[in-house]
Amino acid sequence: MQVNIPLSWSGMLACPTTTRESGMKIHVRMLAIALLLSAAAMAGAAAVPSHHADAEAAVRAAYADYRTALFMTNQKDVKASVAAIGAFREKWAALASAWRRTPPPQYAADPLLAKTLTTVATINDEAGRIAAAGDLAKAHEVLEAIRDEIGALRARNGVTSFSDRMNAYHEQMERILLDGYDGFSPAGLARLRDDSAVLAYLAESLDRAKSNLPPDPALDAAIGAVVESVRNLRSALLQGDLARIREAVPALKAPYSKAFLRFG
Repeated sequence: MQVNIPLSWSGMLACPTTTRESGMKIHVRMLAIALLLSAAAMAGAAAVPSHHADAEAAVRAAYADYRTALFMTNQKDVKASVAAIGAFREKWAALASAWRRTPPPQYAADPLLAKTLTTVATINDEAGRIAAAGDLAKAHEVLEAIRDEIGALRARNGVTSFSDRMNAYHEQMERILLDGYDGFSPAGLARLRDDSAVLAYLAESLDRAKSNLPPDPALDAAIGAVVESVRNLRSALLQGDLARIREAVPALKAPYSKAFLRFG
């Protein structure tokens, strides 16, 4: 890289040192020149696109369509579900083609990368056929496996994203939604208290993780609603209010679904 040094700086380089010039002045002059060269080098490096960052951006772009497909299959909208599955298919195919040619550095050493790329496409194609036939509940169930495949890819390679934290929260939330807790018997409530403590930790980790993303009031509101839904459940459990507990458990789902659709 060529670095253009201002005339004032080049004059400093050319100016002979006199016997009256102190060692400190020489040090300051050379330090300033070194800083100038360093800044120019960093500016040049910043201009080079990051293959690592570009790869993660491509995943996020495809994942947005995947989230929409999950949401629409839950909404029982066949046309919108098929469209979202098709949009994800296109983005994933482009991503897979590019990664097969030149794997991103964070995944280049993964012996299972090619298999993951193929498996995700195969799962999505199966979900598309099922959705087109009108069985959206089954299509949704099949699509869930894509989340696991992409999460496993990242985990194998030490890559962590906001989506991974959303997925960890989702897994624990689903456990709570499906358990039943023995009709909220005393033993069931004790188990629910333990499970809700884990969910509260995961919700707080979401709240902390969003600070690493660009500021967005909508994101703050969405994650705030998720955190508040867990606090509501924890409060009902603390007070032993069975009626509130029965309402608070299923009420966990809506805030998460809204947050996931836009940001997950």
